[in-house]
Amino acid sequence: MIALETVQRAIAQASDYLSRQIKADGQFEYRLNLDTTIKVKAKYNILRHAGAIYALASAYQKHPDAALKTALERAGNYLRNQSIAPLPGEESLLAVWSDPKINGSNKPRQAKLGGTGLGLVALLSLETITPNFTPLAELQGLGRFLVSMQKADGGFYSKYIPSRGGRMEDWQSLFYPGEAALGLLMLYERDNAEVWLNTAYKTLEFLARSREQATDIPIDHWALLATQKLFSLNILDRAAQNLLMTHAMQICEAILQTQVVSPQRPDYTGGFTKNGRVTPTATRLEGLLAAITFLPQEGDWHSRLETSITAGIEFLLRSQVKTGAFAGAFPRAIAKLKRDTPTARKFNRRVSEVRIDYVQHALTALLQYAEVSAN
Repeated sequence: MIALETVQRAIAQASDYLSRQIKADGQFEYRLNLDTTIKVKAKYNILRHAGAIYALASAYQKHPDAALKTALERAGNYLRNQSIAPLPGEESLLAVWSDPKINGSNKPRQAKLGGTGLGLVALLSLETITPNFTPLAELQGLGRFLVSMQKADGGFYSKYIPSRGGRMEDWQSLFYPGEAALGLLMLYERDNAEVWLNTAYKTLEFLARSREQATDIPIDHWALLATQKLFSLNILDRAAQNLLMTHAMQICEAILQTQVVSPQRPDYTGGFTKNGRVTPTATRLEGLLAAITFLPQEGDWHSRLETSITAGIEFLLRSQVKTGAFAGAFPRAIAKLKRDTPTARKFNRRVSEVRIDYVQHALTALLQYAEVSAN
């Protein structure tokens, strides 16, 4: 068991670091490198902006702070004012738009399913801090967009690109459906309209049934987070519970199989990638920590999850910057690859990179761990 004071210290540092990255206009300092001689590209990602709000709002709920609240409201206003707009010709459908002028990309303006899902997650998280921060009609408009993107079988279109005709079939995201389901379930808690609940359940049912007979299960931590939220509502019948529990067990088993034990590189032990990357470990921990709250206690499931989670959290704690101007940050990887590794040169240049999503996912995992440990 890890001392809770150690975890709380890491949470405080990560929260402080991430809140310091919110600029006067509400945008985050998106990416930097701990090695200040390395230049980073000036790009932005509104999905990660929303995810960072979600993590910081979760931290605020545990440790209220006036300065953090003010910073979060700036970030929330940036999301609302710069990114939310209706679909062309469909004024009742609001989406979070990825705009090339903000992103610094050459891709066309588009609304991503995951962007609107995470936008809802972020704004509804802010509602717990500043009630009525976002008008209900605006939240409902975002929900209607997500509903409009769902197919008859429960799957989704991942993108809406006006310049290419609207809903796109040519690419599917692993994470967007779970992000959309979580946003809709949080909206259901706020609004209680059955359409949000039904769409979210249909999403998770589709994911579970599409993977029932699969042997290669994708590591979908957002599906686990959404499933945890759905289970917390206590409205599922036994058949639905069994279906979603089986799906969760499949994902958890896939995660557990990838955990690293490395006598040659003990700094990698507990992580979930062979190259020591931090964020894939954090996201897998988010999934496991969500699942441990609703999976059955019998058998060896609980002990296996506890052992894995403890090792993973120890890995995260080792990877965090503890002192200096960047205290609280989480870099891309815990250590450099050995020079004779084929990809070492390119990989090692980014080892000390810090992005807001690296910190967001680690902070969320640490917050979940603290909550699970306290219960």
